[in-house]
Amino acid sequence: MPRDADVTRQRIIQAAQKLYYGQGIRSASVDAIAARAGVTKKTFYYHFRSKDDVIAVSLDSRDQPTLDIVSGWLNGPGPLAQRLVAVFDGIAPLAANPRWKGCGFLRTVAELASTPGHPAVKAGAAHKKRMEAMFAAAFRAEGLSKPEERALQVMILFDGALTEMFVHRDPVYARSAGRMAAMLAS
Repeated sequence: MPRDADVTRQRIIQAAQKLYYGQGIRSASVDAIAARAGVTKKTFYYHFRSKDDVIAVSLDSRDQPTLDIVSGWLNGPGPLAQRLVAVFDGIAPLAANPRWKGCGFLRTVAELASTPGHPAVKAGAAHKKRMEAMFAAAFRAEGLSKPEERALQVMILFDGALTEMFVHRDPVYARSAGRMAAMLAS
């Protein structure tokens, strides 16, 4: 019985995401991805030209869902300072989750740092720029000066908080960064 190509492709992407996030990109082989997805290596290559392609696609598939989550906090009720705090309060619980292995976008870019032209590095950078643009739009909507610069500062706080939370497993970094981000809204 033939399988639906879209369903098979999604299974491969989901298997790749789990392995990449759990083991790292370099540690997850095409064989392991195919086995986890329940497909043959030939089927893997029918859907993707290379491991690099599935890395980029798996990262791209996390882009909009992640932006939607952050946007929900950023565009919630209340003044902008309060909403910025909500963004950081939203990520704070990640520190206590033993299965959380840090920001997948940051981890991917770091793991592939020696290949700056890699499609997944470009996807990770594009994701971070879209998030930065979201913050800039929030500052712009409030009529605040230098919205792009303020957004850049929030991104530094955001990615710094994620990194420190991963290293120390302590939500205090997100909460502190949230208070700093709130100051940018005045």
